[in-house]
Amino acid sequence: MARPRKPGPARRKRSADPALRRRMALWRRGTVLVALLLALLSLWQLEQARRGLTLQTLTAAETPVTRAALPDADGPVVIVAHGFAGSRQMMQGYALPLAQAGYRVWSFDFHGHGRNPHPMTGDVTVIEGTTMRLVDQTRAVIAAARQAEGWTGPVALLGHSMATDIIIRAAAADPGIGPIVAISAFSQAVTAEFPADMLLISGQGEPPLRDFALSALHMIDPAAQEGDTVTTATTRRAAIVAPGVEHVGVLFSQTGQGAALDWLDAAYDRKSDVTPPATGAWLALLLAAIVALAWPLSRRLPKTATPIAPLSTCQFALALLLPAVIAPVVAVLLGLQTLPVLVADHLAVHLALYGALQLAILWRAGLRPGPLAPLATIALILWGLAVFGMALDRYGANYWPTPERLWIITALALGAVPFMLGDALITGAGRGTWARRILARAGFLASLGLAVALDPSDLFFLVLIAPVILLFYVIYGLMGRWVAQRSGATAAGLGLGLALAWALGVSFPLFSATG
Repeated sequence: MARPRKPGPARRKRSADPALRRRMALWRRGTVLVALLLALLSLWQLEQARRGLTLQTLTAAETPVTRAALPDADGPVVIVAHGFAGSRQMMQGYALPLAQAGYRVWSFDFHGHGRNPHPMTGDVTVIEGTTMRLVDQTRAVIAAARQAEGWTGPVALLGHSMATDIIIRAAAADPGIGPIVAISAFSQAVTAEFPADMLLISGQGEPPLRDFALSALHMIDPAAQEGDTVTTATTRRAAIVAPGVEHVGVLFSQTGQGAALDWLDAAYDRKSDVTPPATGAWLALLLAAIVALAWPLSRRLPKTATPIAPLSTCQFALALLLPAVIAPVVAVLLGLQTLPVLVADHLAVHLALYGALQLAILWRAGLRPGPLAPLATIALILWGLAVFGMALDRYGANYWPTPERLWIITALALGAVPFMLGDALITGAGRGTWARRILARAGFLASLGLAVALDPSDLFFLVLIAPVILLFYVIYGLMGRWVAQRSGATAAGLGLGLALAWALGVSFPLFSATG
């Protein structure tokens, strides 16, 4: 049985060195000062993007909407739609510059997304199912915007990813639609004649969607290249590439945002003097500053952590590999389908089995979670959800659940808490080597991949969850590591488990096949 090791003489000497303690104190104070300054600068820059705008939260055709416009705006109406697992907040990079240019911009949450309490419904495998229900929802928002704004001219549509197919099909059913901006686009409804006015924007890091955008140009001119604008007597179409970004980063691309504004200005014979701000970079800096502040703040927590002995290579391999193989196999065989969120049932069971198996193996090896430090757990949850979450929700993506999602978060927590407790222990309560921390997290991602391989038709969406979990490890895992070093594995595991359940519960769409 492994036993905790006592700090050696060299470590005790270093920890008792007054000069070292003073240097560490100065380093913490410097971190606080720099992080606070960067956070304030980022907040100022992000708020500048909203300066002068009136932002209203509305309900149109039972759909949550944010209307962004200058107080005296009388420009064309633009409807903005997000992609799968997205939200209105994710589209601010395009919506706010358009509003600053005088357009009246309506951004909305699709069914099952963001703060929309109504789940997605219908058959996702056929166009006549879920897709057409979302088309109907989009058309209802367009109609509500026309009526509220008193706008009788052509309405512009802008959408990302999944929404590109939705807005193109909505335009096909509505002769009053004008220019379309399709970001990371794919739609089988595109022909040589339709849409008549369309800009396609793709990130440099999404080759398949760049290929589709280029094929949409080739329908008109087989010799066209990326960056070209092709026209006929009735059609105007272009495909541009936003450099250095991928499927999500394209939403924060100043190149893409500027091109969208120029395209709409040309369609409506307008001229705008607006330069899209670098909100993506400022948001990243703000979130990084919030994470950085967690380190000196964690040093203020009561020191209750006790050293734990490292696992042997054999013990570590066993605690890593057995759960990674057994959990997906059992979860797939159970095949539960009770939660109204895509793949949430599998994920809750997968996490619970993985965590329980890992904890059992670690317990046998002599590792115990240890006593709970309530203050540290509460601090981690508040900083991760209230502070980090509030910033993300305002400037980047929806992070607050509707009441319908609270019980889903609770169900996910039943699996996420033991999973993160096991993670805190196998990574040495914040003191394990980088190699073992990376291997422990890669093991779970590989376990998700095994689940997809076992049941690709039902569990494909786990592929989309993997980046969310990877970001969680990078951001929340770092904050949890600092808490674990100070207050032990139990505080970090419990806090991170609840935070993971929250992140997953607000990220993926509500879905009801019977609705």
